Amino acid sequence: MIRIVVFVLAAVLSAGMVTASPLAGDKTYDMLFRTGTLDEIGRDAELVYHREVTSALKPEAQGRDTGDIALSFRAGQAPLALLEFRQDGKYRALGSFPASVGNPMIMYFYETVVRDMAEAAGGSPFYIRNRVKDALIQTSDIEEGQAVIAGKTVTTQTIRLYPFADDPNRDRMQGFGDLELRVTMSEEVPGWYMSLVAQAADVYKSEISFDRLDETP
Repeated sequence: MIRIVVFVLAAVLSAGMVTASPLAGDKTYDMLFRTGTLDEIGRDAELVYHREVTSALKPEAQGRDTGDIALSFRAGQAPLALLEFRQDGKYRALGSFPASVGNPMIMYFYETVVRDMAEAAGGSPFYIRNRVKDALIQTSDIEEGQAVIAGKTVTTQTIRLYPFADDPNRDRMQGFGDLELRVTMSEEVPGWYMSLVAQAADVYKSEISFDRLDETP
């Protein structure tokens, strides 16, 4: 087993190195749901992410939802990307997705945010999901920056979305009206996504960070 470890604890955007430019709605979607991001990953390899959750409204979410998420592959005529949640030696399948489409971590990210918000703040998950989906196709700002990964400086791109910024019901969302979705991507990170963060002030935070690539020779 060849284990390639990428540390992202030091992957903090350098304040002096960040520039922002507008990105049209269709380009925002294409960037976030980029196709082909798994094409160069060996089919015997495994991408491992770590998810950390805190919730002031649902404190039990931290223990329940904090853990590792592994992405592996199932061979076949149309290879599948399999997601599995791992915590304290226990494993739970999260679903399978066509590997040719791209990295399903982005779908897992926004679906868990929808679920968490509906559970903590109430409201219809269908309404929340539609607002999030709408934000994915709106014009956004993309920030060009740099991060340090395993001692190497790499170029990053970060997109920030605010699904409920203009929502007429935001004052009833128990703090989730300020929800920010922040996705940082890099060509240098296997699978494209370096971190996926959802944060609503001091009410809620879900952070998924790329941890490592495990390869079998």
